[in-house]
Amino acid sequence: MKGVMRFGKKGKISPRYIGPYCIAKRIDNVAYELKLPQELAAVHLVFHISMLKKCMGDPSLIIPTEDIEVKDSLSYEEIPVQILDRQVHKLRTKEVASVKIL
Repeated sequence: MKGVMRFGKKGKISPRYIGPYCIAKRIDNVAYELKLPQELAAVHLVFHISMLKKCMGDPSLIIPTEDIEVKDSLSYEEIPVQILDRQVHKLRTKEVASVKIL
């Protein structure tokens, strides 16, 4: 999955899963067609089984697309809520600061 862009973000920060969405039909042993909302009309409907995740039915884990505010270009804006942790990694010649944000 190297270099894959998800919702306009590249790398580890990009969201991997949104949903849940119903399976419309089974295309093959490893491919499924999903029923996606109108906001995601630009996304192809058929997905490989490795790109899907089983929904556990816990409502707290469901992230609706309205909260993400997906734009037409399939990008979204992240808003930091709180700084959880700060660390400074000391290398031989420099110090690298890292921040964990909710």
